[in-house]
Amino acid sequence: VAVTACPTGVAHTFMAAEAIETEAKKRGWWVKVETRGSVGAGNAITPEEVAEADLVIVAADIEVDLAKFAGKPMYRTTTGLALKKTAQELDKAVAEAKPYQPSGKPQAAAEGKKESAGAYRHLLTGVSYM
Repeated sequence: VAVTACPTGVAHTFMAAEAIETEAKKRGWWVKVETRGSVGAGNAITPEEVAEADLVIVAADIEVDLAKFAGKPMYRTTTGLALKKTAQELDKAVAEAKPYQPSGKPQAAAEGKKESAGAYRHLLTGVSYM
């Protein structure tokens, strides 16, 4: 499974998702890519899909909530590298993935960050339409 996200949540998010899907199919892999864009999460990965996943690839230029992937082998990269050097990034993902352990941030701190990120996200969404 994979997750893509960029600050504006428009072009790079979806182009990186498409690049990962295309390269994975060339290799005979099944992949589901969750896009975290300006309209929220698209193509959401289910708990069953997480349980069955051998690897989690995160191509994100912003902080994303990855708690549901705890304990899964994870490789993190940027949307730019996932888009431009997809084959190399998937090779690195297989070789370098490490089990993901979420940091134990208090819930109150996480909620405050979510609230401030909302205004930022809306501002960037508006800029993308200019």
